[in-house]
Amino acid sequence: MPTDSMASPHQTSREFVITRTFDAPRKLVFKAFAEAEAFAQWWGPKGFAIQVSRFEFRPGGIVHYQMVHPGGHDMWGRFIYREILEPERIVWINSFSDPAGNLARAPFDMMVPLEILNTVLLEERDGKTMLTLRANPINATAEERATFDDMFESMEQGYGGTWDQLAAYLAKVQASA
Repeated sequence: MPTDSMASPHQTSREFVITRTFDAPRKLVFKAFAEAEAFAQWWGPKGFAIQVSRFEFRPGGIVHYQMVHPGGHDMWGRFIYREILEPERIVWINSFSDPAGNLARAPFDMMVPLEILNTVLLEERDGKTMLTLRANPINATAEERATFDDMFESMEQGYGGTWDQLAAYLAKVQASA
């Protein structure tokens, strides 16, 4: 059974951290992660449509989704939730997958770690929500860790686009309330 890699002399990866403040209450931001219909409207890279095939928002639950690009380049991903503490903390292992939900290599780089542990913390401040995401590879080889370390700029751009989509989703929900 795989175990988390703890800090050791062989672990060289830095932790990826990105923070964003949303003009929305924490409960609403949490709900955007917790409901399949909401998740499909904002998760993933800009330009991709998300089709959720399985959504079990609970510890031990799985989210399995397809990222569909208009140009025809599709990818699959999955979350396996470890911890959910409403409305402040969500912990999951993020991976690429095949259409059946099995663990798969990233289609764009074979050295991307197979599993990345993500922790999202949500803090409410004056009616706004500060989201902090922390990511670390687990069960990764030294080569995969080095690739992860080299991906920070790309991850900042990717999550930046994802957070832009989340901000637009939250604004739309609040405007219709």
